[in-house]
This record gives sequence, C-alpha cells and structure tokens, in this order.
Amino acid sequence: MAQNSIFRLAAVLAVAGSPFLLAACDEAKTAPVAEVRPVKAEAVHYKPGNDVMAFAGIVAPRYETALGFRIAGKVTAREVDVGQQVKAGAVLARIDTADYELQRRNAQAQVSAADADVAKARADLGRYEQLRTSPAFTPAVFDQRRQVTDAAEARLNQARAQLRIYDNQMGYTVLKADADGIVTAVGADAGQVVAAGQWVVRIARDGEREIVANVPEHRLEELRKAPIIKVQLWANQGKMYDARVREISPMADNLTRTYAARFSLIDADPSVALGMTATVGVPVGDFAQVASLPMTALFQQGKEPALWVVDAKTGSLTLKPVKVAGYREDAVLVASGVSEGEMVVTAGVHKLDAAQKVRLFGAAR
Repeated sequence: MAQNSIFRLAAVLAVAGSPFLLAACDEAKTAPVAEVRPVKAEAVHYKPGNDVMAFAGIVAPRYETALGFRIAGKVTAREVDVGQQVKAGAVLARIDTADYELQRRNAQAQVSAADADVAKARADLGRYEQLRTSPAFTPAVFDQRRQVTDAAEARLNQARAQLRIYDNQMGYTVLKADADGIVTAVGADAGQVVAAGQWVVRIARDGEREIVANVPEHRLEELRKAPIIKVQLWANQGKMYDARVREISPMADNLTRTYAARFSLIDADPSVALGMTATVGVPVGDFAQVASLPMTALFQQGKEPALWVVDAKTGSLTLKPVKVAGYREDAVLVASGVSEGEMVVTAGVHKLDAAQKVRLFGAAR
C-alpha cells in the first residue's frame, strides 16, 4: 500500500513538472537574435558648390589674325572660303599685277642705265689716272672725275634698291597664310578694289581655345579670387572643362557696362569648335566641391556634425565627423569628411548605434 502511494506521488510530480520543461525548451528555441535593421541610404557625390557664378560665353581662338594686302589693287582671285583649313604659306587671294610689273620693268631699266653710267665714269677715271705723270694731269680734274664716279655708283645703288622694292611689291600681290589655322571670315571677293592694309581674310590659328564672356562689375573681384573655373559646352552637357582667367578688360563696355573676360581652356579637345556656346561656372565661397545630402542625414555628436556611413557588404556602421559648407531648405552641403561614393544613412540616424548591423532598404535579407 505504501509502495503504491509512492508511485502515485512520483507520477503527479512528473506531470506537474512537464510544463516547466516544455517552457524551458520553448525559451531555448525562441532565444532573441540580433536584429538587422533596414535603413535608407544615399551615395555621396561631390559637385561644384551650389553658389556658382555662371556666365554665357562663346568659344574663340587664342589668336585670330585679319590678313590683308600690303599694297592697293584689284582682287583677281580668292582661293579660300569660310571654314576652310589652311596651312602656313597657303595662297589666300591675289590682286592684279599689271601696274606693279610695269613699275618693276621701269626699275630694271633704271638699274641698267645707272650701271652703264658707273662703267663709263670708272673708265674715264682710270684713263685720267694714267696721266698722273703727265703735265696735262691736274688734281682738280682728277677729284672731279672721282666725284662723278662716286655719284654714278650712288645712283646705281639707289636704282637697285628701288628694284628690290618693286620686287617685294610683286610678292605682295599674293596674300598667303602666315600660320596654320581655319578661315573664319572673308572681307573681299574677286573684282573688288582694296586699299593697302584692308583685311581680306580672317584666320583663327590652330592651338589654344578660349571662352569669351562678359562679367558684371560687382563680380570681378570674386572672379579674380576663384580657385577653380569650370566650362560646359551647350553642345556637350555631359563634360566639364577646366579653365583659367587669361585676361580681363580694364574698361567696361559703353552699352552693357560689363567687362570682357577671356578664359583659357586647359584641357580642350577637338570637339571644342569655334563659335560654340558655353557656360562658365565660377564657384564662390571657401568650398569649390560639396555633396548635397538630405538634412535628415545629419547626426549631431556634441558640437560636431557627423554622418553614419554604411558598409554595404558587412552592414556595419561608422560615424564620421564632417565639415558642413552650408545649408539649404531641405539639404545640407558637406565639404569634407566622407568620400565620393560612400553610402550615408539618410533617415532615423538618432536611433542607430555603432555596434548595430543594418542593411540597405530594399536589399535582400
């Protein structure tokens, strides 16, 4: 009887203890796992500062020369057209040579006559010098004959110099390019009479390209202090060119009251064609490059602003202090502290911890 009571008591205790054993097993199965929290993030991209002066300009050559004949005459031929590429020494235009050929022949005749006079004077002087031991010789006559010879030689030199002038003028009847370049304008055509020095063909030399823009007077000082200048062509919005200020006009235009400035393109390529429209961007302030991020990405750590940077592979967080360049209505401009392309948390930054693991919102668990 006593033995049966002991068995019944053991059974009751076993049944009573089973819920606690089951609970212990459930707790072991449902042990808390570290939560990987999804976060919204945005990549950092640096661009020229939002405070940028912008001027419209056009592409121009560093050197552009207006070529013309050095003598007057009637144009008989124009050998080039606008837009044509020319090499140094290429013939651009010609003028009538008839009058200059006649002058040259006249000068040649004068040289021949002067040469004959010199020959006669030298012969007379030589014959008279042979009479130096004769009573018929007088020093006065000898000096006179020597002066005649000297005068004849001077006239010969003068005639030869005049002939060289007419030879040069014959060469001036052909207008040639003085450097490689492209024809940008034509000022005369065949049949037109031009004056000496009147431009006939304008050539833009190959080489350095510039942007010509008009700058308001209240922006001149900022332009001179600008650490970097960027140029963007309207024909190629996807590429930026570096530039520098080459010159600023010392006087304002009478009508627009702006100052003409020329910006040299440092890395111009063949796609930069003359006459293209361009935008010159000049950052103002202390920060030339800034990254625009949502205001919600900024985390205040004491007095220093910071950003949470996410490692997309490991899900780890790093708090990096940053330098703020400025603020906008819904954005913060970051000047430094984070690198180009890093992923920055943009929401819920005050609920994060450095030891916490996260994943980018929308990424697979």
